[in-house]
Amino acid sequence: MDKSMMISPRTRLCAVAGNPIGHSMSPVIHNAAYAELGLDFVYVAFRVEDIGAALTGMRAMENFRGMSITIPHKISAMKHVDEIADVDQSIGSINTVIHENDRLIGFGTDGPGALKALTDARVELDGKHVLMLGAGGAARAIAFTLAQNCNLHQITILDIDQKMLHTLAGDLSASTQTLIQPRTMSDATLAAAMPAADIIIHCTPIGMHPKSDASLIPADLFRTGQAVFDIVYTPLETKLLKDAKSKGLKTISGVEMFVNQAVLQFERFTGVSAPAAVMRNVVVKMLG
Repeated sequence: MDKSMMISPRTRLCAVAGNPIGHSMSPVIHNAAYAELGLDFVYVAFRVEDIGAALTGMRAMENFRGMSITIPHKISAMKHVDEIADVDQSIGSINTVIHENDRLIGFGTDGPGALKALTDARVELDGKHVLMLGAGGAARAIAFTLAQNCNLHQITILDIDQKMLHTLAGDLSASTQTLIQPRTMSDATLAAAMPAADIIIHCTPIGMHPKSDASLIPADLFRTGQAVFDIVYTPLETKLLKDAKSKGLKTISGVEMFVNQAVLQFERFTGVSAPAAVMRNVVVKMLG
């Protein structure tokens, strides 16, 4: 029998909880990594409406080691864990919970996953001007991680949602030293912000499958020397990235952030180094 299928009372359980959950690639990615390393772990997906009840169940089950938290529970899950890192308190959401000695510890991996994608691509961050398009949950995680771990010159944030935009800008200004400039998203504000931007991070759903022929940035707004990071990973290469690449710019795919955050979760769940190449290959195969 395949060792990966030998489930026993010693098998450690990990899961992703969300609603909806049928689209999740996490079980395939994590189980492929467990099989690669011969680990006695299994990862499943649960459709969860009441995240508090799910975390109570996790606390009650000794073998329930880790949970990935996805939409719509990333904020509400914070109320049901025992410990959260300061940076994640500032961000206001978590996407991971580990079960340690009857305690539930919550944290986020989206921000660190994005930072690693940028550093792996050798994007210089210190002293740079970041233009962030979107102010939602992913943008919050990335903005706080960059502002607290890098010596950025400025972050300019554009969004059409005034409340979300100014809440993020206010929270960043209150807890980091980075200069924050919020602007209402429009064709004019985008055109005005682009020339000064060294790094553009796209955090909206525009360009995501099935509307993959859309891009928020007209190609003629790019300038030489910019780096463009699109957190959308379906399709593998968005129109935004194609346009940026056609201008000779450095581009970073959202697949890198997705894989990196999964690698960080895997390593916290298991305590061993993740087979990142195996996990990346699984994602690329599933999306290809």
